[in-house]
Amino acid sequence: MSGNNNTIENVLILQGGGSLGAFSCGVFKALVNNNIKIDIISGTSIGGVNAAIIAGSKEEYHPEKALEQFWLELGENSINLDSCFVELLSLYPKVARVDRHNNNDPLRSVLSFYSSTMYGNSKLFIPRWRPDFAYRDPQYFTPGKWSYLYDHSPLVKTLEKYIDYKKLQPNGKKPNARLIMTAVNVLTAEPLIFDSSKQQITPKHILATSGYPLYYFPWIEVEKGVYAWDGSLLSNTPLREVIDVSPVADKQVFPVENYPKNIDRLPTNLPEAIHRARDIMFSDKTLHTVHMSKAITYYLKFIDELYSFIKDNHLDSATTDKRKAEKISAKYKRITQHHGAEIKGISISI
Repeated sequence: MSGNNNTIENVLILQGGGSLGAFSCGVFKALVNNNIKIDIISGTSIGGVNAAIIAGSKEEYHPEKALEQFWLELGENSINLDSCFVELLSLYPKVARVDRHNNNDPLRSVLSFYSSTMYGNSKLFIPRWRPDFAYRDPQYFTPGKWSYLYDHSPLVKTLEKYIDYKKLQPNGKKPNARLIMTAVNVLTAEPLIFDSSKQQITPKHILATSGYPLYYFPWIEVEKGVYAWDGSLLSNTPLREVIDVSPVADKQVFPVENYPKNIDRLPTNLPEAIHRARDIMFSDKTLHTVHMSKAITYYLKFIDELYSFIKDNHLDSATTDKRKAEKISAKYKRITQHHGAEIKGISISI
């Protein structure tokens, strides 16, 4: 036994990773150009945001264009500190030898980092210390009580241009794919799975899947008493969650990895060491999930052979306890319906 009527679902898995999520644009565009239809798209953190744009895109025939435009809008809206860059060049002649138009320049990268830290990006998140928060934040003058530094609710208004939420509900408009987003319950550490085939996905769910506390974003109350943080805290590659919600049909999986497994040299300083530790924590764990899936499928096939053999050849109606046989039959069907899927292939994008 494996899968359901030889059905194979194409599954796109999008990791978290902040600005690294822009890489998903190129991967998804490549899938579209190769006429690969995605049946399920699963993501967490910025991967969840990307997944929601793709599944619920207002661009009915070209969701890849909507995703690309979203990232272009974010990039164009960042605070430009080039004037500071030019001033620094005039102050430090040695630095002036650096190409001012080189976007990979270390100094420009530092300025970009400080720009985001101090001013945010009004299309995505804004710092809580902005003066306008004084009128609407009761804790504005008591920062010792703050549990977050940045408000990422501006993301909701930005996404209004790209997402038709009627596509992200059961029996609603036809979506581009079934959407699975993940988060974690702050109080219980239990995983939260938001599934467009079972519930209406709302902006709250998108804010929850992207509420990463180490970026100093807040938790989100997705329903009364349920407070959610970014799902990458539990798993940055939400594949097993897909298998949980779609356990029968076999899978062809396309995971997009934002963090490298292999590097050419050891870190040479503390920031590099921290970055490498982050890479390892958030790197893909998909191969373990694949191995587990194959093992379960192997055992189910073996149980299926035993069950069929006994049923066809050794059930003597005169001596068999029919009630016990019916219980065994029901238990077998339950197992196959909840654990039958096999991962047939995996195509990793890094």
